[in-house]
Amino acid sequence: MASPQAQPAAVVQGPNYRFTVLTSQLLRLEYSPDGEFEDRPSQVVLHRDPEVPEFRVFDKPEALEIITEHVHLVYDKRPFTPHGLSIKVLGKVSNYHSVWHYGEVGEKNLGGTARTLDGIDGPCELEPGLMSRYGFAVLDDSETLVFDEAGWLDTRTEGRTDLYFFGYGRDYRKCLRDFYRISGPTPLVPRFTLGNWWSRYHRYTEDEYRGVIERFAAERIPLSVAVLDMDWHLTDIDPAHGSGWTGYTWNRELFPDPEGFARWLHDSGLALTLNVHPADGIAAHEEVYARTAEALGLDAEAGDAIAFDPTDPEFLRAYLEEVHHPLEDAGVDFWWLDWQSGPYSRIEGLDPLWVLNHIHFLDSARNGRLPLTFSRYAGPGSHRYPIGFSGDTIVTWESLAFQPYFTATASNIGYGWWSHDIGGHMWGYKDDDLATRWVQLGVFSPINRLHSSSMPFTGKEPWRFRADAEAAMGEFLRLRHRLVPYLHTMNHRAAAEGRPMVEPMYYEYPEVDEAYEVPNQYLFGSELMVAPIVSPRTRSLNRASAEAWLPPGQWFDFFTGTRYQGGRRARLFRTLDSIPVLAKAGAILPLVHGEVLGNGVAAPERLELRVFGGASGAFTLIEDDGGASAGERGHQVRTPIEFDWGTGELKVKPCEGAADGVPAVRSYDVAFVGVEDPSGVRVLSGGREVSASVSYDGAARTLQIKVDDVAAAEGFTLATDGGLALAPNSTVDAVERLLEDVHAKFTLKGDIFARVASGEPPAAVVAALAGMDLDADLFGALVELILADAG
Repeated sequence: MASPQAQPAAVVQGPNYRFTVLTSQLLRLEYSPDGEFEDRPSQVVLHRDPEVPEFRVFDKPEALEIITEHVHLVYDKRPFTPHGLSIKVLGKVSNYHSVWHYGEVGEKNLGGTARTLDGIDGPCELEPGLMSRYGFAVLDDSETLVFDEAGWLDTRTEGRTDLYFFGYGRDYRKCLRDFYRISGPTPLVPRFTLGNWWSRYHRYTEDEYRGVIERFAAERIPLSVAVLDMDWHLTDIDPAHGSGWTGYTWNRELFPDPEGFARWLHDSGLALTLNVHPADGIAAHEEVYARTAEALGLDAEAGDAIAFDPTDPEFLRAYLEEVHHPLEDAGVDFWWLDWQSGPYSRIEGLDPLWVLNHIHFLDSARNGRLPLTFSRYAGPGSHRYPIGFSGDTIVTWESLAFQPYFTATASNIGYGWWSHDIGGHMWGYKDDDLATRWVQLGVFSPINRLHSSSMPFTGKEPWRFRADAEAAMGEFLRLRHRLVPYLHTMNHRAAAEGRPMVEPMYYEYPEVDEAYEVPNQYLFGSELMVAPIVSPRTRSLNRASAEAWLPPGQWFDFFTGTRYQGGRRARLFRTLDSIPVLAKAGAILPLVHGEVLGNGVAAPERLELRVFGGASGAFTLIEDDGGASAGERGHQVRTPIEFDWGTGELKVKPCEGAADGVPAVRSYDVAFVGVEDPSGVRVLSGGREVSASVSYDGAARTLQIKVDDVAAAEGFTLATDGGLALAPNSTVDAVERLLEDVHAKFTLKGDIFARVASGEPPAAVVAALAGMDLDADLFGALVELILADAG
């Protein structure tokens, strides 16, 4: 339900102007030549009734001033001009840069997102976002449509100005939370969307598609979503009756039993989505044509195509009920709305893409389901209709290099659920390293959807690639499904707290310059930080690298356990089977145990808890029943987990709540990363000591404890005798592995190794290596390892 009417106490109004103090940092600015103002909800803003903040008003004949704790507005009571309307942001950023004058875009805007990456080869221009290093941004809502009392769209009166001023300084998370307060929150997406998606624009037969799914299963690579691109429907159409681009009738030469195929996919643990291009309407050859024409009062015998009309509620009702619902009843779980026909319709300002997103999302909540659509971005407010399809990118390193920045920056306009064509869609070139690095990015993205075009040789099946690339892809795709408990908890966090899964580094470190200087590095949920590799490897090292900034504190490599001292820039080198994914000290990461992986994303009966040493931490695992009310506590299971570094004690507390599909009894594998072997370990559950299997991996510096059959209602406590201590990095071993790969003279490699193994202080070793006239990449890779935990 929308709540568009502002509280009267928040409004300062004159004959032709109206200012609404929504928060102490968010103002609505309206000018109306006719003296009337808009109080209906818009496509972007649904709510204008938050609690009224404290503010002061000075109403003088020559000017009006409104002052809150955070902003100071000055207005000369005439039509809005740069000379007569200004707002200064108060606080840390307050200087001459932090004053906005009407009409200014403002410098240092941190960017938002773009409608599509179709045909993009590298970077593209982004629309402005809600944040700026100078502390303000303005969202112009003057041209959007508004909802009438029936819930349909209506045009506004021309000539009125309707702006929202965000004056949040560098409190970016608060800015985003308040944007969600007025625009509506990001919805919870179904758990199954968080696994691996298989997609390709290819004229599959049913047997061929089954074969691909079965091959993934044989390779032990799990999937959760099956995508069929447009060739699921009839495409070879007489041009006099349609283009074949739009279609709603299964091609039974390719899929003779669509209902049976959908059942097989569901029985195999996968959801099904179909691609649709609605622009051509419903042609006479479609199986649904006659009943749709009848529902609309049209003459089906005439055979005229039913035009796609996003401005007609009656057409849209029939489009959903007569065309889409029967296909959903036969097994389609959600739709890939692939609108590529522009923003125009019979009503000026009504974008068909926005209408499709809106009606499909609301309609998809039928029958107790979590709503879901998969479509393109249609402007601010589109976060209410996840998931986003970013479009058809070119298969190049340049395209890959843009996507981490693009994904993280979209959070600046609240858009947290981009799904990219992982591996790239079309053209470009074959490069096994590129394909592998793209999969690695996909695994640490909101959605991981492998995709490619219908061109020969472009498929993203891992077995199409070189053996080392195939092995790396397989391990990362398995890791994606292991991460689902963590990802789904972050899914809940996004919906409840307004925290996108992927955030730019400056969200956490807004006052640190370095946080703005690593555009491809990002926070991935509450526990992880990722610096994807987006450039080719150096052949002489057999490694590629990423420039990163390590924030203050201690950070652990997720894959190797190497500990890094933060507060510095670093160049991080990785072989093809790894990328820089760092966990903060004290991080707790819930994972599906690798032995129980399979298709789908059901809540597992065996969990791994990976706990990183060096600091205390806490994490609450959130699971749900998967229904439309999964965002409500009454349909959730919350398992609080606490780690006390000082005592070396881990508590998995009794769960809170109950929900269908969440095991009442679980087994746990706890892995303490980066620690020494303690003298003893005890596990207690339900007030009694229970048996556990304890081992220590010296090479990985990891303590492992297995606890079986724990009642969720009781939880358990794991205590280490004498607490835990950090283990030093295995620097000599790591350098030895590096030198094994290096293409250089054996004598030089021997000299390097001798120096590293000498036992000298790290700084002295680095100084000695600097005098050896080493290749810059080799020197950089050595410095990373030698100084990792030395700072």
